[in-house]
Amino acid sequence: MQVLAIDDERIALEGLTDVIKKALPDAEVFSYRNALKALEEIDGKHIDIAFLDIEMRDINGLEFADHLKERFPKINVIFTTGYSEYVGEAMGLHASGYIMKPVTLEKMKKEIDDLRYPIAESETPKDVLRVQTFGSFEVFKNDKVLRFQYNKTKELFAYLVDRSGALITNGEILGVLWEDDANPEKKSSYLQNLRADMISTLTEAGFPDVIERKRGAIAVVPDSFQCDMYDWKKDREHAKVRYNGEYMNQYSWAEYSKGVLL
Repeated sequence: MQVLAIDDERIALEGLTDVIKKALPDAEVFSYRNALKALEEIDGKHIDIAFLDIEMRDINGLEFADHLKERFPKINVIFTTGYSEYVGEAMGLHASGYIMKPVTLEKMKKEIDDLRYPIAESETPKDVLRVQTFGSFEVFKNDKVLRFQYNKTKELFAYLVDRSGALITNGEILGVLWEDDANPEKKSSYLQNLRADMISTLTEAGFPDVIERKRGAIAVVPDSFQCDMYDWKKDREHAKVRYNGEYMNQYSWAEYSKGVLL
């Protein structure tokens, strides 16, 4: 769900945004003090609910609501104002609601529970974990890079992805990630930190089911995320991304798998 909040008074906007996040904790909120700037920057988005002040310096909120309705015919416009005389005009615009300031959580929940255009749960896009293996290895949550605490955690996850769901023992991981170390077993404690970082990062990002753990071994669950290499193996002819001979370029151990893919 995407929500727009506009009020040209800084303190009022901060308070409005705070209440929205409490009422709709899963919503993506776009807050602006300048309505005309908002109109430019929301291009390409799908705004489900707009909370608009009416008396603003750059444009009247009622007029701005007209612009929003042209772009989003089924947008729910809820006016937030200290002036009761605009109720008639707001209802004439088929507004979803009208909140008299101060905006409280109770008032907002009442309006959200009675939206003019109910928002179907299916309209809220699900987060997607996408793994890129062709070229350099990278992990994305939707279109943003997912950051691990340690660079070595990323390599650990890359190796598990490379193994395509096979359970990998700690011993094998130590030998691969520290292949140039004469005594890789000394890295056992560090490996535990990497495992914990990987699992907590994925869980906090909303993907708790990506990793399968058994005593002394670990694996990825291939069906729990998108991966160019997996798609390529399933259907080379129709895969969205073509393999061009580059695979996890930053990891030397990936050379074997690279040869198998050719």
